[in-house]
Amino acid sequence: MARKGLSDAHRHLGVLPAFPFYGGPPVRPDVTARATIEDLIADLDAEGTERALVIPNYGVPDPDIAFSFNELCVEAASRDDRIRAALWVSPLPRDRERTDKALTLAGEEGVRALKLSFLLGGRPTEQDCRPGLDRIFAVARQRNLVVHVHTSPGAASDIDEVGHLVDWYGDHVAVHLVHFGGGMSGHIKLAGSRFFDWIAAGKRVYTDLSWAIGFTPRWLAEEVSRRGIGHDRILFASDQPWGDHAGEYARLAAVAGDGELADLVFRDTFAELYD
Repeated sequence: MARKGLSDAHRHLGVLPAFPFYGGPPVRPDVTARATIEDLIADLDAEGTERALVIPNYGVPDPDIAFSFNELCVEAASRDDRIRAALWVSPLPRDRERTDKALTLAGEEGVRALKLSFLLGGRPTEQDCRPGLDRIFAVARQRNLVVHVHTSPGAASDIDEVGHLVDWYGDHVAVHLVHFGGGMSGHIKLAGSRFFDWIAAGKRVYTDLSWAIGFTPRWLAEEVSRRGIGHDRILFASDQPWGDHAGEYARLAAVAGDGELADLVFRDTFAELYD
């Protein structure tokens, strides 16, 4: 049974077409993806999720698809007060027109975040991306929006790359590092020091533990307790349909316990950022 006030800081809306990933046949691995707001709300009801940040679904290497779900997420937030919306944006020069259109929705009721992922191209340190990043983070600062950034080991999504966004913009904009580095190297870099160093330096950095390797939630909880900081920077996130709500909840609940840390992870930090 879900705890009272359960808040999910990262899940997706929209159904992607089948795609031949990694040279195989066309497949649709995100089998629990939802195409409609009604189906999303039914999932929230079944889970006992009382608050949710909803992000356009993506993964197929066609940015038009991710951008096309922005209006759907905004509509979901306007339809149900439990829902907050994130907008898909991109710093790539070729996506400038689509991103400008997306940013016109940043003032809509219920919009609380902008979503960046370099899985569809670009790199934080690429010179061509910096003007787009400056523009995206400027809107986030103006509107007090969180910037969500995908992390995974290696290439453009590695914390060595994405971490520059915290360094450059984290003084004034909340940066949510999705997946806590996304794998072994990212987990160790962040929990070993970097996450806490940023917090101590005054950076507005947050994270979730979706996709985290088994040892990571317990280690991070122990580091939070030992260092005395970071307890208010961790959020529960299911990453539905790419994650599993029940599994992600069980793993995090096992280490968060029933006290202050659990209240922050599952409810209060979400309220601070998104309400």
